Amino acid sequence: MPDDIKTPPAGGSSHETPLADALSERYLAYALSTIVSRSLPDVRDGLKPVHRRLLYAMHQLKLDPEAGFKKCARIVGDVMGKYHPHGDSSIYEALVRQAQDFAARYPLVEGQGNFGNIDGDNAAAMRYTEARLTEVAQALLDGIEENAVDFRPTYDGEEKEPLVLPAAFPNLLANGAAGIAVGMATSIPPHNAGELCGAALELVRNPDATVDDLLRHVPGPDFPTGGILVESKEAIREAYATGRGGFRLRARWDVEPLKNGTWQVVVTEIPYQVQKSRLIEQIAQLMEEKKLPLLGDVRDESTDVVRLVLEPKSRTVDAKVMMETLFRATALESRFPLNMNVLDADRTPRVMALKDVLRAWLDHRHVVLVRRTEHRLAAIARRLEILDGYLIVYLNLDEVIRIVREEDKPKEALMAAFGLTEVQANAILDMRLRALRKLEEMEIRKEHKRLSAEQKKLQGLMKSEKARWDAIAEELEATRQKFGDGALGKRRTTPGAALPEVAVDELAFVEKEPITVILSEKGWIRAQKGHLPDEAELRFKEGDSEQFRLHAQTTDRIVLFATNGRAFTLKADAIPRGRGDGQPVRLMVDLSNEDAIVTLFVHEDGAKWLLAATDGKGFVVKGEELLAEKRTGKQVLLVDPPKEACVCIPAEGDSVAVTANDRLLVFPLDQVPEMARGRGVQLIGLKDGELKDAQVFKSKEGLAWRHGSGVRVETDLRSWRGQRAGAGKSPPPGFPRNRRFGV
Repeated sequence: MPDDIKTPPAGGSSHETPLADALSERYLAYALSTIVSRSLPDVRDGLKPVHRRLLYAMHQLKLDPEAGFKKCARIVGDVMGKYHPHGDSSIYEALVRQAQDFAARYPLVEGQGNFGNIDGDNAAAMRYTEARLTEVAQALLDGIEENAVDFRPTYDGEEKEPLVLPAAFPNLLANGAAGIAVGMATSIPPHNAGELCGAALELVRNPDATVDDLLRHVPGPDFPTGGILVESKEAIREAYATGRGGFRLRARWDVEPLKNGTWQVVVTEIPYQVQKSRLIEQIAQLMEEKKLPLLGDVRDESTDVVRLVLEPKSRTVDAKVMMETLFRATALESRFPLNMNVLDADRTPRVMALKDVLRAWLDHRHVVLVRRTEHRLAAIARRLEILDGYLIVYLNLDEVIRIVREEDKPKEALMAAFGLTEVQANAILDMRLRALRKLEEMEIRKEHKRLSAEQKKLQGLMKSEKARWDAIAEELEATRQKFGDGALGKRRTTPGAALPEVAVDELAFVEKEPITVILSEKGWIRAQKGHLPDEAELRFKEGDSEQFRLHAQTTDRIVLFATNGRAFTLKADAIPRGRGDGQPVRLMVDLSNEDAIVTLFVHEDGAKWLLAATDGKGFVVKGEELLAEKRTGKQVLLVDPPKEACVCIPAEGDSVAVTANDRLLVFPLDQVPEMARGRGVQLIGLKDGELKDAQVFKSKEGLAWRHGSGVRVETDLRSWRGQRAGAGKSPPPGFPRNRRFGV
């Protein structure tokens, strides 16, 4: 290392620090800065620093609701130059979002110009758009000039900015919030302000109110884009009680009848934060992939009002079933998470329940009320002091005039003559001559009386906590009346609707077409289009060959039965398609290298199957008991290694034929019990050797087995008939040496 690097700078010092310690210290500082200054909102006003600085800068520019608009470039410039030393694009994006009525439930900024739309189009450049505050933002700022909150120096020390806004509006829950910090995040959906004020009033009247008491006022979120809430009441309660959870939201739709018995579905409200253009693209893409077979067409007929038209494939389609398939496959149904992770009054991040958030807002309003009252009392005291001085003038007018005219130091003379304070003396000396009219004296006495009465009232307020909470209750009621009614305050999201019970076969998402499922001896599975004939030649990897070939439909469920007694289920449309080698079946199901597939077949409702293991035990099982659409499958036949399952055949007939090493036994099928899971019963007696194969057949049709290149059928089976678990007899001449029926 060069010497000049080792030498500390003149007048300074250096010390060595382990890299891990230096990194952790700096990363911790970065994490805290991100959490406190960027990502998490304050529970009291529901704002992040950039939003708070925007509103305060607009307030300083006097952009009140009654004032004119100003260019957004001017607003962004003020915010960036005075309060928020970050990029102008991030500031403008925050301003734009506060002005979008489809993004903010109660917009804090009123925009003029192009501020984007629900399709996801961006706003115009800031030099083209204008903005001013809304009445909601005005309510957040109300009292900020009356010492209601603390201020701190800005980043350059030239200005001051508020630590928090007075917040006469429940902004955190009303407008919601979202943000990702380092190691934590927040996600709060919007709510109805009138309902929040009702819940806050409940909490004022009853500080011990439970979450159930509050939920009578707040049934759930209220999104600016409307929609239908389909979350259960139990899940909603749990979410608000813990501060964590989520809400499922569906689009609002209606059936619009057309001529000749046809109809179409019209979607008028889509879920919150879903871009309409992307939603239509998603639906069109799924239609192209043939995953929405019930839907014929989709059109966007929206103006400033959402109107998506969905045409069914045919008029015989059930509208509810069609919409259920769309809800499951598209963003017409979405889930909005709830994670009320916010900064409390001490700037500490923590997850709060609904009651905690409302309590924190009410406590903040109490602090604001006390500070504003103290500020007003101080102002009244100053004014009364001056008014008392004025009244002394009127009582001693001639003497006051003489002192002013003749004395070299009139201020000191007035203070000595009448016992005035310096403030009163200065006010008298600054008084204009025309204020000495009798009429002015009457006005001053009226003002003095009015201020004295107000002072007495405010002093009583400061002495009584109950009176303060009564005053807060009046403020809440006024806020509810102002923002809880009308077009802005009316609830838009239908709350607490139970999830409609519409039976939809998941296979409705798949277009039905014939396929041939092929499983190789080495366990590679694939599907080819169409039903291939038995003589069709198939290609496999070198050293591999065909084991099973099965005709099926893409809407079928394929059951695989393995030597370990487990059954697995695959959706036919999920099996790799094409003329390639396919995919190892062990990647699709949890099957060890020691186990193999005994057979695979298409599931049919009502079918029954005979299962058996090499130890000679088995039973009959319903086909539904073999279904298990999970990777680990389902244990049906219990076997102990080295024994293994070897038979899974349709139980269609009245008799069972079972083969062992050198014996054949035939007995009635009704002697085999029907079970859902287990080892079963002994099918054939075994002293040594093992069960080889089994077949269920109809007695009048006879027992068949492969003989040479053909099939032999034996109808006279008296020599081999017996009872279940019998020893059996030697198979007839010509029976396959491997003791397998092979048909």
